[in-house]
Amino acid sequence: MTATAPRTRAPAAGRRLGYLMAAAVNGLLVYLLNVSPGWEAVPFLTDDTPQVLGVVNASLLAGVAANLVYLVRDPPRLRALGDLVTTAFGLAATVRVWQVFPLQFEEPGFPWEAVVRVLLAIGIVGSAIAIVTKIVALASPSSRPRR
Repeated sequence: MTATAPRTRAPAAGRRLGYLMAAAVNGLLVYLLNVSPGWEAVPFLTDDTPQVLGVVNASLLAGVAANLVYLVRDPPRLRALGDLVTTAFGLAATVRVWQVFPLQFEEPGFPWEAVVRVLLAIGIVGSAIAIVTKIVALASPSSRPRR
């Protein structure tokens, strides 16, 4: 077996800038979807969109909250827990979008619905895998604080 070099984390300043940007983007998306211009301005969203808006907002706000926590403190176990929570919210939102499918594409000749459904399926499978890996990371002795 070969030994692997320990992973090194990006510098704290760079990580914090990333957390701030992620929180800002998610916050901006919540504003754009709910306030101005609102989801109604998006031409391919249907009148069924309010059926998914709550869980999509929850997913985005979970991302905002997690990234704001990471700005203050971001040890690996806390990151694994936050990523687990945000991924679970994202999975719930993706499944709900799959169920309701509040999208309608007008362009004839291109199978947009099929493409979007494939992408949603990939997102669902990827999120499920990510949840399992985060649970393993939380249970891993290497992610526990040293005493």
